[in-house]
Amino acid sequence: MPEVTTTSDEGFSAENQIRDFNIDIDATGEDAPDTLEVLLATYGSCYVPALRVGAEQRDVGDLGKIEIDVDGSLNDDDKLKSVSFTVKTATEMTDEQAEKVVTRANQLCKVHDALKAELEADVSVESGSL
Repeated sequence: MPEVTTTSDEGFSAENQIRDFNIDIDATGEDAPDTLEVLLATYGSCYVPALRVGAEQRDVGDLGKIEIDVDGSLNDDDKLKSVSFTVKTATEMTDEQAEKVVTRANQLCKVHDALKAELEADVSVESGSL
């Protein structure tokens, strides 16, 4: 099970310890990527292997280089309203092949799955524990 420790000494920035890696995230976007940018980058990064496996499983083969332009739109409350991907691959596919690969990638991508409403975080608070 993945574990992440998020620490903030003050302000809106946080340091995240993931195994032996540190990732800084700044909710204001001033000193590091903001939370939605990191979410979109994570989603795109998760979609790459999902596309590759989906292409292999749907007899398309190796996709070669993949580039995904990830776009998130916000609602009036500055919360994520929608996400769109523009996927570019070195390997050419028919529309039918691309549809099959995307359908399979949607089934495989863990972030895609986690964005469903029923998988929202179960939050518990331990106030005064630090």
